[in-house]
Amino acid sequence: IITGALVGFSGAILSYIMCRAMNRSIINVVFGGFGSEAEGVGESATAQAAQKGVKTASVEDAAYLMENARKVIIVPGYGMAVAQAQHALYELMEALEERGVEVKFAIHPVAGRMPGHMNVLLAEADIPYDRVFEMDEINPEFPSTDVVLVVGANDVVNPAAKNDKSSPLYGMPILEVYRAQHVFVVKRSLRPGYSGVDNPLYYMDNCALIFGDAKQVCEALAAALRVD
Repeated sequence: IITGALVGFSGAILSYIMCRAMNRSIINVVFGGFGSEAEGVGESATAQAAQKGVKTASVEDAAYLMENARKVIIVPGYGMAVAQAQHALYELMEALEERGVEVKFAIHPVAGRMPGHMNVLLAEADIPYDRVFEMDEINPEFPSTDVVLVVGANDVVNPAAKNDKSSPLYGMPILEVYRAQHVFVVKRSLRPGYSGVDNPLYYMDNCALIFGDAKQVCEALAAALRVD
C-alpha cells in the first residue's frame, strides 16, 4: 500500500510538472481535448510534414553511421521503459565503445513516468554513472555530436518548445538533439507523446525514424556493430 501510494504520488508530481511546462492546467489536459486539430495545435507541423515527409532508416543505416562516429548520445524515454530496452542499451553501449566510439546518455528530468525513472532503469542495466548526463550538462554537446539515438522519447526532444511560439510546449526546456549531425528516433509509430503535439523533429533533414520495438531495434544495432 505504501509503495503504491508513493508511486501514485510521484506520478501526480510528474503530471503537475509536465502540465506547468506545457503551460496548461491539469484540468485542461485531462478534460480539454489538449492538442486537438480543432484548437489549431500542430498545424505548422502538419504543413511541414506535407512539404518534407518523414524519412525512415534501417538498422543497418544507423549502425553504419554509429560505427563511424566519434561520439554518440543516447536519449532514453518512456518507450524504452515500456519495451524494457535498458539492457539492450547496455549491449549497444559496449558494442560502440569496443569500436572506440564515445557514448553518453542524456536524461531529461521529466522523461518517463516519474522523476528519475530513466536513471533508475539505466542503473539497473549497470550503465556507469559517468556515462549519464542531465539536460543542462549535455545540451552544449549536441552540436559536436555525430549521432543521436532517441529511444522512445517524444515531447522532451520536441524543438517546437524552443522555436514555435504557437506551440503549447513553447518554453519547456528540452534536450536539443536537433542540433546534432544525425538523429535516429526509435518509435513504434508516428503517434505523438504525452502532450498530444506533433514533433517537427521527425521532419527535419538530419532526422530519420526507425520503426519497431525499442528492445529489438537496440539489440539489432548492437549485433550489427559486432559483425566484422
